[in-house]
Parts: sequence; C-alpha cells; structure tokens
Amino acid sequence: MAHAWHHARSSARRFGGVPDDYLAVHGWFDQTKGHWADARHRAILHSSFGIFLCEQFFGPTFKRASDDQHVPTRLVGEQHVLEDLGRIPSVQDWLGDLPLQAWMLQNAAPLSRLNVDAAGPLEDKVPGDGERPG
Repeated sequence: MAHAWHHARSSARRFGGVPDDYLAVHGWFDQTKGHWADARHRAILHSSFGIFLCEQFFGPTFKRASDDQHVPTRLVGEQHVLEDLGRIPSVQDWLGDLPLQAWMLQNAAPLSRLNVDAAGPLEDKVPGDGERPG
C-alpha cells in the first residue's frame, strides 16, 4: 500500500473503529520513508523484529479513540507488513545476503580492546571470600 492512511482504512474494516484510530501505528511503520523514499525503506521496520518494536513502543494493546476499545498492537503491525509484503520476513531475510563492507568492520577490534582496557584488569578472586567458587 502506498500510504499509512490506506493501511488505517483497512485496519478499521478489519478490527472496527475508524481509520484515525490506527493512523499512528501505520505511520510508525512507514516513518522510514523520510530517510529512504522507495520500497527499501521497509527493510528497517517491516519484519518480525519491527512488529515487536512497534508493540514495545505502543504497548501490547492500544485504545481506539473512537470507542475506547482495546486492539492488539501486534495484530495491526502484522496486518501492515502482510499488506505490504505478503509475508512477515525476519531480519535475516532482509540482511542475510547483505555483503559486509569495510566500513562496517572498521574499528571493531580496537573498540573491543578499549572496552576490555576500560574494565580494568581481570582478577581471579571474587571479592569477599578470597577464592572463586569451585
């Protein structure tokens, strides 16, 4: 679907209420269009992971303003992704064939060393009893 409003109309038909009740959820999924204005914007949130992020953001349910009824957020998120893609892909589906680029790995090892150095020396003893439990 081309616009969050069309998804919202579909949700109102499926779950009740009016399209405005669902516009925030569908707008959340399509917010990435502002950063990548073609179908690839979907790689960010149109996945099982994105659906769970949506649920974390809006809560397990949200209340429709038109009638104060609760709707499961995950079901609306699943509907959005299914309408756009015909299935619910995983992050692996989206990124599994993405070739690693040098910039993705740059500084990975030095940062790991910095984290270890910042943590200080490792000790073999547990504070308090003087020995590690066996």
